[in-house]
Amino acid sequence: MDLIGQRWILRVLWELEPGRLGFLELRRRMGNCSSSMLSTRLQHLQSAGVIIKSPDKTYELTPAGQELTEALQPLWNWSERWPPPPSD
Repeated sequence: MDLIGQRWILRVLWELEPGRLGFLELRRRMGNCSSSMLSTRLQHLQSAGVIIKSPDKTYELTPAGQELTEALQPLWNWSERWPPPPSD
């Protein structure tokens, strides 16, 4: 729970759920997450065994990461049903 409570962790998992991504593509998809923050979060996820970095330098979910994203699916479904109100 401490891991997924960290800022940007859920977003990284969301972006990697469909398949592997390289750092630059992942960074582009992350919006205003800095490169250094993304690197830190990727290291945390690797240390936890949730993602791996392949020899071609792409990141992908491990079986544990896939199981975690499956567990998070109801939360993501909820967020799509109840989007935040438009900001002023």
